Amino acid sequence: MNRIKVSLLTAALAATSVAFAQSGTLTIATAQDPQSWDPIDTFLVAWGTVAHNIYDGLIIRSADLKLQPGLATKWTYLNPKTLRFTLRTGVKFHDGEPFNAAAVKFTFDRLLGPEGKKGPQQANYNSIKEVKVVNPTTVDFILSQSDPVLLTKLSGYGAMIVPPKYIKDKGDAYFNTHPVGTGPFKFVSYTSGQDIKLTANKDYWGGAPKVANVTYRFIEEPATRVAELQAGRVDIATAIPIAQAATVKNDSNLTLQAVPSPTVQALRLNFSHAPTDDLRVRQALNYAIDKDAIIKSILQGYASPISSMQSSKSFGFDPNLKAYPYDPAKAKELLTAAGVKPGTTIGIDFVGTDAVFREVAQAVAGFLQAVGLKADLKTYETNTFYSDIIPKNKTSNGYQMGWGGWTFDFDNTAYLLYHSGQFWNADLKDKKLDALLDSQHNLADQTKRLTILRQIAQYTHDQAVDVPLYNQQDLWGVSKRVQNFQAPSDSLLHLQNVSVK
Repeated sequence: MNRIKVSLLTAALAATSVAFAQSGTLTIATAQDPQSWDPIDTFLVAWGTVAHNIYDGLIIRSADLKLQPGLATKWTYLNPKTLRFTLRTGVKFHDGEPFNAAAVKFTFDRLLGPEGKKGPQQANYNSIKEVKVVNPTTVDFILSQSDPVLLTKLSGYGAMIVPPKYIKDKGDAYFNTHPVGTGPFKFVSYTSGQDIKLTANKDYWGGAPKVANVTYRFIEEPATRVAELQAGRVDIATAIPIAQAATVKNDSNLTLQAVPSPTVQALRLNFSHAPTDDLRVRQALNYAIDKDAIIKSILQGYASPISSMQSSKSFGFDPNLKAYPYDPAKAKELLTAAGVKPGTTIGIDFVGTDAVFREVAQAVAGFLQAVGLKADLKTYETNTFYSDIIPKNKTSNGYQMGWGGWTFDFDNTAYLLYHSGQFWNADLKDKKLDALLDSQHNLADQTKRLTILRQIAQYTHDQAVDVPLYNQQDLWGVSKRVQNFQAPSDSLLHLQNVSVK
């Protein structure tokens, strides 16, 4: 074979390799449709699982939770209240609009303005006073106060960079359902409650994705997600229920990936409803529930115990803080002291499609019955529960609070859940707790912050603000045709290097 033929064969093989690398459709089943793809509209983990393939932030957090350059190639503090970003050049939004400093300013002006005020993300970024354009490739963030978690926040959710001209031309409502970003995949179509389809952005600044198309299917029912995975109509399924973990694990065509999650589950207690307005009753509920039994039996060990609303990976975690032990006798003693009569009803609310928590709630009902209380279980649809029932104080005495804590910093959990006036805190008003939260919220000294965060954990423990239940492991079902996929701890999928056979 002469050199010309060899060269032609080599070129043909290379072309075939590229075509193969960008071929195929990856189908992912996720449990929830966020219903808006605008970064400022949501806090839902399900949004991040999809949208971090559509959008980029100035900073990207990798699967090992380390911060890396994204649309910014570098950043530095010029002084404690001025953060400068040098921007990546030659990047375009999916509609062809150029990414530049003006786009960054527009993104944060919008996030911090009237439109951002409509959603839950604005509170995460209120340390930003102003974004100034220095030149087309440089922006300065002028801060009103220090924010020790700001860099991590800029890697997720509300801080994703959006296209100014597209939004101005199309409007916010259109953008909600027709997202445009700079990420590795472009939006193709969205059918509410059914699916969102993406296609590879071959001009992606980080390199073209290896798979040509990605389809996310919204399948709330866990058993259906598993069935579709087993049937081969889904390649990756999120939130595999504990009860079906063995089914996935034992299927020769599938693998089960279990990863520690930032998500913790608690039974939040309502301070504005009797009898949980009484500290003794709240403490009694903590003593009455056997959390270890729930982890061993219902969760089959795919979880760890917690003593506050954070995992052991969280900045603010205190290894010396011990959870309330299981002590039904102590629970009865406290209920008697509080004047709670046997048979008193304790309402418990939770997301109806959360099969695992349904079992947990039923177990909790049994534990409460053992100390003379009657549990009234009530279920809600996911979006209604988190957008209406909780923020408008329509909950019962206790309600499910599953919190991702995706920054792995207790401030991002405690401030949003416990500070007076916050979106998800409609009933708790405690001046001492507010003062503790405020004292660390803008503190640059991380050593001092850690001390205060641990004080906050201790205080919420002593006041029995909630019943911390467990730190769950996320279970992912993955077809063996999927290559180079590793489930991340924060559920923020980055799929540009994933392929399918």
